[in-house]
Parts: sequence; structure tokens; C-alpha cells
Amino acid sequence: MDIVLILIIASVLIAAVVLVVIGIRSPKDSDSLEDRLSEFVSAGEAKSLEEIELSQPFYERVIYPVARQVGGVMLRFTPQNAINDVRRKLDMAGNPGNIDPTLFFAFRFLGAPLGLLFLLLGRILPDSMFSKQPFLFVIGGVVLGYYLPDLLIKSRIDRRQNEVRKSMPDALDLLTICVEAGLGFESAMQKVAEKWDNEIARAFSRVIREIQLGKLRREALRDMAERLGISEMTSFVAAVIQSEQLGVSMAQILRIQSDQMRIIRRQRAEAKAHEAPIKMLVPMGIFIFPSICIILMGPAVLILLMSNIAI
Repeated sequence: MDIVLILIIASVLIAAVVLVVIGIRSPKDSDSLEDRLSEFVSAGEAKSLEEIELSQPFYERVIYPVARQVGGVMLRFTPQNAINDVRRKLDMAGNPGNIDPTLFFAFRFLGAPLGLLFLLLGRILPDSMFSKQPFLFVIGGVVLGYYLPDLLIKSRIDRRQNEVRKSMPDALDLLTICVEAGLGFESAMQKVAEKWDNEIARAFSRVIREIQLGKLRREALRDMAERLGISEMTSFVAAVIQSEQLGVSMAQILRIQSDQMRIIRRQRAEAKAHEAPIKMLVPMGIFIFPSICIILMGPAVLILLMSNIAI
């Protein structure tokens, strides 16, 4: 009975680890099947669709479909508000690896059995701490595995927002130069998207594609601000839309916004610099102060011990 339980737990854990690794190692935004077709067409090889599909990696042919089936089952029992919230978080994270809510819930479902790993360790190592309090470790592991995808997405959102904040002043400077040179606002955004390869350039590129598909510019800009979720971009989009409606010079608005973004970036850097001494207290208290105490008090302690021995 123990061997069967161990085999079941090991199989579930292996499947969860494989899915998490695939989600981390799949940053591509393109369709792999379409890429394969392009490769065979450019090489001039005549291949059937079945042969092209079999040439894809194993995880794209087997594991991804299975994960989508698991996620689809979970979506049936998930409220629509939770699905919309996950979709919004994925948009704010930049849709890493083309993960949709279906795959996200599949990762969450298969990450929850992380607590079974501690149960397995308790079975294998009967004298360890995992066997003394198994239920505590199991519950903690399940909670950690369930919320681990949320933590990874949150980390990705924070990293993306920080990158956008750092690059916004330079991007607005380039926008200002292009507009003052006679280009339209959309053409200036296109120049930014062509010159750089960062988060704000990709956001501008998506806005341009949406406008080309028929979406109004103000709606595309508002959607971009919602996807990024930072106050600087929201104020920039509001200023651009207001200048468009009131007929104010776009170059003047962009220059004012660029100056404000630089002031905000400098203030943010100064705030982080002021936080540095407080953050340094913890490592200093743990590593530096004990060493100083040993160096200063060590000789005195040795002298007292030697004097006591002599007496």
C-alpha cells in the first residue's frame, strides 16, 4: 500500500514539475506549427501536415494539450470574476509564454500537490522532521503550490512595471523629437517600437497594431495604460487624449510629460537611496555586529579566563 501511494505521489509531482518547467522555458510568442511550416517552405521540402506535427517537441504535442484539458475542467468550476482577474494579471505581466487562464489554472492545480512531496519525504525518511508533523507540512506545501503561480506572475508584473518606469523618460524624449520633426504621433510610436526592444516598445507596438485593426487611438492607449497598471503611463495617456480633444500642441504636451517623468524617476531613485541604510541594518545586525563583538570582546574574555585559571 505504501509503495502504491509513493508511486502515485511521485507521478503527480513529476507531472507538476514538468508543467512548471515548460511554462518557464516557453517565452515564445509565435505559433510553433506556423514556424515549422515556414521552415519547410523556405527549405523547399515537401512534408505532410502529420509529419510536421510529429516534428514538434513532445511537450507541445502531448503535455500542453493535457494541461489545457485539466485547465478547461477547472475553468468550469471557477467564477467568471476570478477568470477575468487572472486574465488581467497575465496582461499586466506581458503574457509570458503565451499562457492563458486555462494553462494558469492547470499549473495551479498541478502545483498544489507540492505538499505531497513532504508526505513522500516523511514516508522515505521516518526519523526526519517531515514524519513528526506530516499534516502541517502537507498543508503548507499545498498552499505554497497553489499560490506559487500567483507569486511568479506578481514578480513578473513588478519587474515589467519597473522596466517601463525606467524607460519612459527616454521613450518620451524620442517621441518628442519625432513629433517636433514633423511625424505624426502614431509614426513616432512606431519609431520607438523599431528603435528599442523593451517592454514599453512592445506596448507601443501593440497599440499600433490595434489601431491598424480599427480600434480608436484613445481606446488603444487606455487599454495600454490598463495593461501596464502604472500611474505614470495613466497620466501620460490622459494628457495625450486631452491634447487631442482640445487641440493643444502634441509636441508641447510630450515635452512637459517627459520632464515630469524625469523628475518622478529622480525622486524614486532618491527614495530608494534613503531606504538603503534601513535595509542595511538587517545584514549588519546579523553578520557584521557579531563579528565586531567577537573581535573586540574576544581578547578581554580570554584575559579573564586566563586570570581565573591562574588564580
